[in-house]
Amino acid sequence: MTADREIQDEELMGIAQDPEQALRLRRSLRTIADATSLDPALREMAGEVLSGRVDVKDAFQDPRYTEAVYQRLHEMRRAAEDQTYAERQQSKGRFADWDARQQAELDRERAERDAPVHGFAGGKRPGRR
Repeated sequence: MTADREIQDEELMGIAQDPEQALRLRRSLRTIADATSLDPALREMAGEVLSGRVDVKDAFQDPRYTEAVYQRLHEMRRAAEDQTYAERQQSKGRFADWDARQQAELDRERAERDAPVHGFAGGKRPGRR
């Protein structure tokens, strides 16, 4: 993603139910924005939300973006239905590896987010990314 600024988790609290969900939503949007294999409309939507140019609620109601989401879900469903048993087992293994890496990254981001802040005026952190 090539945005000058990326929204913070707090800016997603209008749709997220808690800070953890906001963190996961922001990370998912970043993944979508950076995935060159996805529909350009999906990548555009994610980039626009991450940059703060489009509110997440508005993005989820934009027909261009919702159509792209539904199309991608349809493709994923069709691909899953076409997999052989051996391919499903391989996919499960790859997913387990990917999920472990994602969990480690989430743990690192949580630790950074929740770390005590010392030495800043008023206890506020300077702007992140």
